Amino acid sequence: MGNHKQFLYEAVADEMTDLINQGTYRPGERIPSVRQLSNQRKISVTTALQAYMMLEDRGLIEPRPQSGYFVKANLPSAFPEPEVSAPSPDPMQVSMQELVMMVLRDTMNPKLVQLGAAVPHPDLVATDKLNRLMAAEARLLGNSTGLYDIPPGYEPLRVQIAQRAVAAGCHLAPGDIVTTSGCLEAFVLCLRATCRAGDTVAVESPTYFGVLQMLEALDLRALEIPTHPRDGISLSALRFAIEHNPVKACLLMPSFQNPLGSLMPADNKKELVQILAAHDIPLIEGDLSREIYFSGERPTPAKAYDQKGLVMLCSSFSKVLSPGFRVGWVAPGRIKSTVEWLKYTNTIATATLPQITIAKFLESGGYDHHLRNIRRVYARNIAQMSQAVTRYFPADTRVTRPNGGFVLWVQLPETVDSLQLYRQAIKAGITIAPGHIFSATDQYRNFIRFNAAFWSDDAERAIRRLGEMIA
Repeated sequence: MGNHKQFLYEAVADEMTDLINQGTYRPGERIPSVRQLSNQRKISVTTALQAYMMLEDRGLIEPRPQSGYFVKANLPSAFPEPEVSAPSPDPMQVSMQELVMMVLRDTMNPKLVQLGAAVPHPDLVATDKLNRLMAAEARLLGNSTGLYDIPPGYEPLRVQIAQRAVAAGCHLAPGDIVTTSGCLEAFVLCLRATCRAGDTVAVESPTYFGVLQMLEALDLRALEIPTHPRDGISLSALRFAIEHNPVKACLLMPSFQNPLGSLMPADNKKELVQILAAHDIPLIEGDLSREIYFSGERPTPAKAYDQKGLVMLCSSFSKVLSPGFRVGWVAPGRIKSTVEWLKYTNTIATATLPQITIAKFLESGGYDHHLRNIRRVYARNIAQMSQAVTRYFPADTRVTRPNGGFVLWVQLPETVDSLQLYRQAIKAGITIAPGHIFSATDQYRNFIRFNAAFWSDDAERAIRRLGEMIA
């Protein structure tokens, strides 16, 4: 067979591909227009257009009406994904309090490049708008904002939450919802309502370290279930675990799980709810990042398939609006009265003025506008961070491909200990989240979690430096 003679448009497409892969043109950024490319390369407009069509076919760029061509935000990574996890089949006592608190302290250090904590970037929350609203509401309502808003919490906020839940496929009334001090309190209330010390709770593996810390504090055992980096928890493994262990509750994050960023397909969520309902096992559903989706439609919560009131939907406004406001909520299903009582005995009430402020923000339509903005930014940040990992990390690295949220889970070569890397990174002015804290066992010692919310030139330099340390 003779060699294929390369056409001019193919050569131009190859050059542009190299520029995208090397980071000259980054995910989410505009590239030269067809006319600009034609002038720059001294080629015809037709040749430039053919080159761009080829880049579209390769999944590297996309046209936007009246705006030109842009590098796709979710570029395919050259690295494969991590494999499905394979945790211990036995329930484990959790004990890693000191390690977690050390990592958390470092995330508060402003001198470090923050790649570790899964917190939103201060520029990407709505704190300024909320502060102005809060001041206006405080002046308008006067002393009444200083009173307790005892459970179930501020009704206009519960109305707004219920309306959004109905739009997502859940038939919830304001009376089904209890406001909480963030999502972690919602989790704790649900765990206390369903479990006693020594009980077993099924969780994803890896799972958010805050979940493991709650289990440790409540003296509960974690039963880690194999989890796919893109499709979420393995239902066959969960079935097996339930049949062989006295599981009292499941605590899962089906939509853009932390740290994997996995999203369970709708059919899997429906089947998950059916499996647990058959065994009368409650599902505590963490739903913090579902609104930060990059493409397609807003995912449906597992709660939408709940027929028995066994799914307790837990969420907050921390990831998208303002972590410091500490406003969360739970729809606890058939144990609502117990959760209300536990909420009262735990903190009496959720802070009144932050609830009023967020309710007003939702009523005004500002929330949806804000979400549209941050989805674009986080999609671009995740893609750019993924590209940087591909550029600077060793060839046998693996990285997740989330389609929502703002965290990346990275599997490093077997020889790397992420805790040692963490200690080295701190000395170099960088903080990461070592894999050790995402499991009650030691199985993620060569993994790290990155937070893409703080993506910047400094973050890219930090990833290059980490790549050098690993190499």
